[in-house]
Amino acid sequence: MSEKETERSESGSPIYVHNERKKPFELAFGSSEDIEQVENHIEQYIGKVDMVWHELISDLVHLDVHHIKPTPERNVHTLITTGMSDLPMSAPENAKDFKYAELLITLPAEWSISEGSFRDEKNYWIVGLLKMLARLPHEYETWLWWGHTVPNGNPPMPYHQSTKFVGAILAPPVTVSADFLTLKCNPDKEVHFFSVIPLYQEEMDLKLKKGMDALFDLFDKNGINEIVDINRKNVATKKWWRLG
Repeated sequence: MSEKETERSESGSPIYVHNERKKPFELAFGSSEDIEQVENHIEQYIGKVDMVWHELISDLVHLDVHHIKPTPERNVHTLITTGMSDLPMSAPENAKDFKYAELLITLPAEWSISEGSFRDEKNYWIVGLLKMLARLPHEYETWLWWGHTVPNGNPPMPYHQSTKFVGAILAPPVTVSADFLTLKCNPDKEVHFFSVIPLYQEEMDLKLKKGMDALFDLFDKNGINEIVDINRKNVATKKWWRLG
């Protein structure tokens, strides 16, 4: 494996280090049957897919990003992956029923989304984050689940100069129907959908020290959900959680 547990955080969660990838490039084409099921699920619960950014050459899994544009009923952009769930993740034995996932990012209606605007990294970094996370468990033979955090490098660096976000956490989306959260593709395959929420360094530190419940409690207290706001409040700037 390309991943090993090196220590545990103060909250008791394992910390993994992803070593240099040793897997060779493996061309992937995607499962048309599974992709169709995921697309139908998206359109049933989120909305009509307006655009799909297709990968021309795919490594390990064929990752496409589907865009559902804002509507009066759901006035946000939604970006959702398909292809992450083509292969099972390397889930631990006690979570072997949770090996398949897809990811989504929810953006405010004013976020610029088009082929042209995505040539600017200021608009595109969020898509790069989504695709990096979706391919990560297959590259490093690991597992992503809700509450898992992934830093942007070591040491963590901002995704772009326009933001101070340096990592991300996965969480069940709360702005969608609960029926959207899982898709039963067949008796042996259930796909789970998670939101990607970018984090500040202090929020990453809080999660490691006090656990995900402490961070999510502060999100709830401050009315923060999965809709990305690059100017949102940093909920972990106070020093209270450092005591003890």
